[in-house]
Amino acid sequence: MKLNLQNAASFVPAGSLKAIAAQTAACNELLENGRGAGNDYIGWVTLPAEIDNALLSDIEATAKQLRENCEIVVVAGIGGSYLGARAVNEALASSFDAYMPQRKNPIVVYAGNNIGEDYLADLMALLKGRKFGIINISKSGTTTETALAFRLLKTMLEQQVGKDEARKRIVAVTDKAKGALRSLATKEGYKTYVIPDNVGGRFSVLTPVGLLPIAVAGWDIRAIVKGAQDMQKATAANVPYEQNPAAQYAAIRNALLQYGKTTEILVNFNPRLHYFAEWWKQLYGESEGKDHLGIFPASVDFTTDLHSMGQWIQDGERTIFETVLSVGDQKHSVVIPSDAADLDGLNYIAGRRVDEVNKMAELGTRLAHVDGGVPNLLITIPALTERYLGQLIYFFERACGISGYVLGVNPFNQPGVEAYKKNMFALLNKPGYEAQSAAIQARLKG
Repeated sequence: MKLNLQNAASFVPAGSLKAIAAQTAACNELLENGRGAGNDYIGWVTLPAEIDNALLSDIEATAKQLRENCEIVVVAGIGGSYLGARAVNEALASSFDAYMPQRKNPIVVYAGNNIGEDYLADLMALLKGRKFGIINISKSGTTTETALAFRLLKTMLEQQVGKDEARKRIVAVTDKAKGALRSLATKEGYKTYVIPDNVGGRFSVLTPVGLLPIAVAGWDIRAIVKGAQDMQKATAANVPYEQNPAAQYAAIRNALLQYGKTTEILVNFNPRLHYFAEWWKQLYGESEGKDHLGIFPASVDFTTDLHSMGQWIQDGERTIFETVLSVGDQKHSVVIPSDAADLDGLNYIAGRRVDEVNKMAELGTRLAHVDGGVPNLLITIPALTERYLGQLIYFFERACGISGYVLGVNPFNQPGVEAYKKNMFALLNKPGYEAQSAAIQARLKG
């Protein structure tokens, strides 16, 4: 993985970036030594080097069992409990994976990440009469979206195959000792994995939260871990700023923020990276958006969104900067044919690969946006493989922790997430919320 700041650093005074660069070293040291805010949730910092080989073997064995006994595996979780796995699975899979004939691995689908009644009805219609399994991911087991979906799916599975067979196809990833899901898993005898106490959900891709669904989809979780280990070494506190990509990324983001760039747009030119951007948005939005501070994380899929958001990015309010994820080699080679009539005017690129056209669109867009006043960071990975995705995941995690400390917030809590839940529970008359329910009903009547 390579980071190029050339088209972003020119937008801030050198002295400003230098001052923040010095600050990142101290913040990276805080992160590594566990002396900063939220230090109860920094187990992910050293996680790649500490992942146990026996755990990986156990995850692979469970994934193999699910693959052999299921046509479809439903991952039930929300936020960090599903976004990391989905980001990797969709980055590595065929764009039309679910439609491919003679599949070797089960289709992996996702539930518990919304409360859409039609979505759940559509999912249950898909699963009816099919061999399916469930990976339920929740530390508490009471998160509304996930618990609701799991109750429906568990009931359906038990009705289709009976309780004895159903418990063989349900895996719980949850707290090691407490919570509703832990109690249920113990009672029913589900296979379980532990979400470490010191790893928050959005940083949990390299735990069973992410690794099990990724292994079920058939990908090499050991290569992902190896990539993360590479990046852990490359971003350690003892690595000088000039060689430390996470420190550099954290510094330039905060320098740009000081000069009015309040929105960061993560850009990809590969459709498979759409859900990687969704994972990134949660990581940075939930980590930095506190105390009325933080860079707003947005994303676009180019060249698709050049035909919708491109105008605003080129000529709109100059409060944005872009971070472009560029992928070197593609898995396939598609060559543009020549056409005798040339009615579409494409013969000038006949004989070239489609990716060559895409790369020129990428370069042309970056140049145009810089000319339009949009700072542009470039992150390049050689290919979409497990190892490079592992590098990218840890890079963004490490940079997020450093950047949050530079910003002056606790990057590892999320107090604002509870606000909507309290209102929802009150509106649904959940036991224990009687006073809040009365207050909110009075507010609505007023």
